[in-house]
Amino acid sequence: MASKSPSQGAFHIASLDGMRAVAILIVFLSHAGLSHVVPGLFGVTVFFFLSGYLITTLLRMECEKHGGANLRQFFLRRTLRILPPFYLVLAVIAVLTALSLLPGGFHGQALTAQALFAANYWEIAGGVQPPGTEVLWSLAVEEHFYLLFPFFYLAMRRVMPERQHQFALLLTLCAAVLAWRMLLVHHLSAIDLQSGSAHHPRTCHATDTRLDGLLFGCALAVWGNPALDATRIHRNYWLWLILPSCVALLLATFVIRSVPFRKTWRYTLQGLALLPIFITVIRYADSLPLRFLNWRWVSRLGVLSYAFYLTHTLLLDWVSHMLPVPANFSHVQAMLMRGTVAFALTLAASWMMHQWVEKPFLRLRRRLVSTSQPTAHKQSGPLLLNRA
Repeated sequence: MASKSPSQGAFHIASLDGMRAVAILIVFLSHAGLSHVVPGLFGVTVFFFLSGYLITTLLRMECEKHGGANLRQFFLRRTLRILPPFYLVLAVIAVLTALSLLPGGFHGQALTAQALFAANYWEIAGGVQPPGTEVLWSLAVEEHFYLLFPFFYLAMRRVMPERQHQFALLLTLCAAVLAWRMLLVHHLSAIDLQSGSAHHPRTCHATDTRLDGLLFGCALAVWGNPALDATRIHRNYWLWLILPSCVALLLATFVIRSVPFRKTWRYTLQGLALLPIFITVIRYADSLPLRFLNWRWVSRLGVLSYAFYLTHTLLLDWVSHMLPVPANFSHVQAMLMRGTVAFALTLAASWMMHQWVEKPFLRLRRRLVSTSQPTAHKQSGPLLLNRA
């Protein structure tokens, strides 16, 4: 039985805001002191998958409608979406560290590396991380992806017009990233397996070792896309067999504590599990087990998730530095108090950034894109690539 695909009109999938909310809550709880029970890196993996899926879906829709993609508009949209909030938060961190309102002091070279989206490789090289910048490595990974993937996608469409072949190629690249991680871990001695720590920036934070998190989302976008393509698998199989099986696989990746596994296979298995999970979340968001993703407050948190992600470690560090803890408080009580205060402050800061930074630049982006839209897809346009 075929399931009808959603409309290809205005591209907004409400349930994905819910997925953003789930991911940001996982990340926050991990950074707030629960990293021993809450897998913060998985929250980042969900964000990677989302980015790969959405960017590739938008590129695919544009190419299928116009025969190619206007890269000028693509990079303009990404620039106005990502850079203003990012540089604002980085400037605030620079000021607070210079005024000793954050611990650790001012580090000009480190902040420069962050500003140039080299935070992940700066950390791998042993560079210091200023407080509040612990999560910016993931922005570096995504920015590297945004700079390179549109060219790769357009070339792939030209060489491989069949979408199932594109899907196979992207999964092959995911396998290559896994092989590279295994080579680093088991043969090149890039990390110390005896340390007992599953967190190492070489495998956790490098673009070349985490790119598959994005590529799994890209693969879903090109073939079997739940927003564009039909499925012959019945709704009940997705909801009551495939979805629970993939959730069980995810839980297994958290339970297995082997350090080599967590540095290599964990990311791959999580990416494979997220493929059917995202299909189900997008296609059947009205179902009972997934309805919570469309709750108003969940969706709203998802809309604020980028600003929340940028500011939460800054405010966690600031609260830990500035907020005294009563002497009779236990470690758990202190963590709960600081986490609650930091969450409230982060929520308020995210709302203000969304209203006063993200929304104005969104309006500017729409004006600039609409201004150039009439000539965006002329045959002679130099930035129109991959015309069929």
